[in-house]
Amino acid sequence: MTHGKSRDGEVLHAVEGGSATALATERTPDLSYLRSVVDRRLGLLLPTTASNPATLHAAMRHILLAPGKRLRPLLAMSAALRLGADEHAVLDCGCALEMIHAASLIIDDLPCMDDAKLRRNQPATHVQFGEDVAVLAAISLLTRAYGVVAASTAVPAPARVEILAIYTNAVGSLGLCGGQFDDLRPVPGRSLAATEDVNRRKTGLLFTSAVEAASLVHEASADDREALRDFANHVGRAYQILDDLLDVQSTAAALGKDVGKDEGKATVVASLGASRAVGLLDSHLRGAADASDRMSRRSEGADPLRDFLRHAFGGLPGVTLP
Repeated sequence: MTHGKSRDGEVLHAVEGGSATALATERTPDLSYLRSVVDRRLGLLLPTTASNPATLHAAMRHILLAPGKRLRPLLAMSAALRLGADEHAVLDCGCALEMIHAASLIIDDLPCMDDAKLRRNQPATHVQFGEDVAVLAAISLLTRAYGVVAASTAVPAPARVEILAIYTNAVGSLGLCGGQFDDLRPVPGRSLAATEDVNRRKTGLLFTSAVEAASLVHEASADDREALRDFANHVGRAYQILDDLLDVQSTAAALGKDVGKDEGKATVVASLGASRAVGLLDSHLRGAADASDRMSRRSEGADPLRDFLRHAFGGLPGVTLP
């Protein structure tokens, strides 16, 4: 698989509708192909604007179906591939995580939160549809996500229950909501460890949830499951550092979202400075690669998890892939 090459240096302006497995007739680990599978499945899993309330459904589709990286579903599928298993069995679980992520973006962008106007190269949901519809769209995406997992016939029933518990915990006061709460109320002198814990809850837990879903669906060994957790934890932390770097060094036109929203917040970049933050990012990427190397060798050919790292971080100035 070919991806963009990494470069050294500083970071620059750095309704159900058929089964999940029916969408793909060929098994391939190519992430660009899997991303197209995810995009198509997401469109099928949401109500259309032909059904009422049409405006609410339009708001849900506005954020979810806008072009995005789809990293969480792709990580779930990459973890399944690393286990030597069928990646399509976790497709709906991954799509549910993308719905949760989209709901969190709607909430993050609200005037009472980050007050962002641009998301995924289009107006934020509250700008396009109003704050009232945006809040309802976020709630609807969350509940739809849980319904998708509960109805996934590709996942054994006991695993569905465990996955739902993992997802709901990742969203609640000990996860996304708690992380957002602390992010909005920075404590003077907050330690780097405390800042990274906020990042773990805000960003990392959904990545961890992705590999947990794959582990449960495919009955991973305890050692492989722990290695996957470590991989996802490092990926989540690295991704949040990258996001913080780009917030201060990039532009809205380049990112497709507002920048400068982290000003005054306790971030890794604010704590360490850009140069040392890049070093910590690289350290997390090495930790992720090491975690994958600890796993049993079940996948054939290239390591799907290293392919995921190249997909998520490759080609970005300043990011050194292990």
